[in-house]
Amino acid sequence: MFRIAIDGKSDIGRIREENEDSLYWQTSNEDAFSLIVVADGMGGYHGGARASQLAVEIISQRLKSIQSSTFSSCTPQQQPMILKSEIFQAITEANQRILEEKVANPQLQQMGTTIVVAVIWQNKLVVTNIGDSRAYLWDSRYGLKQLTRDHSVVQNMIDSGALSEEDARTSNVRNQLTQALGIGPKIDPRIAEFDLTGDSILLLCSDGLTEYFDNDEIEYVLSTHRPALECCYRFIEEANRLGGKDNITVAIADCCQVGQDMNIEPQGDKTVPYSA
Repeated sequence: MFRIAIDGKSDIGRIREENEDSLYWQTSNEDAFSLIVVADGMGGYHGGARASQLAVEIISQRLKSIQSSTFSSCTPQQQPMILKSEIFQAITEANQRILEEKVANPQLQQMGTTIVVAVIWQNKLVVTNIGDSRAYLWDSRYGLKQLTRDHSVVQNMIDSGALSEEDARTSNVRNQLTQALGIGPKIDPRIAEFDLTGDSILLLCSDGLTEYFDNDEIEYVLSTHRPALECCYRFIEEANRLGGKDNITVAIADCCQVGQDMNIEPQGDKTVPYSA
């Protein structure tokens, strides 16, 4: 069993006039259920913020309802399957709701959002994403692992061997997505399951962070900065110092095996639509 403490922050950055990112987290060590949702909206004035808020609200509400269902009475083999199904349905519902909002409000025709979701249940971690918001897991034995893969033009180019990861960071198409919520009726989220086998740190972030931090730099901060939850503020301060061209959202879950010391007490749940 694990005890989970979560903290997060969404920052407007230094250039944008509006924060289009949204963030939600919840943790409950009583029923061993924790949830983080990060969304990075797009679509101009108010549109991106509305899309990301809708996505976070719909996904978090649906996934929180698992706790009041018969989920806890299901077998350990059934629970990950149920989680994956509920995550898929939540993302599908959010996508449809954003499409409906665009029909109802023609001025929001360009709106959409990326999403990254993580659910921790006992020693299981289930993660999914649409777009280029990411999830990472770090522990002292294996180092840093990127849990998600971007839905982007440059990621496709990297996968095909046409572009190196280093060159991708400066490519003029690095912000072009191949999937996002609210763009069309069909979505194809990647949903992956992982085992938590020891003390570890889970990071979810928007691309306002990865604009400035590569994986080696992320690993350095997660492995050296303590208390672990304060990495949120360290990342955002440094991203702003380096330019802060985009909104920056970071959430950290400090996962500690029962019997080990926590860096900070769990903080319940929190929604952060924006933070100027």
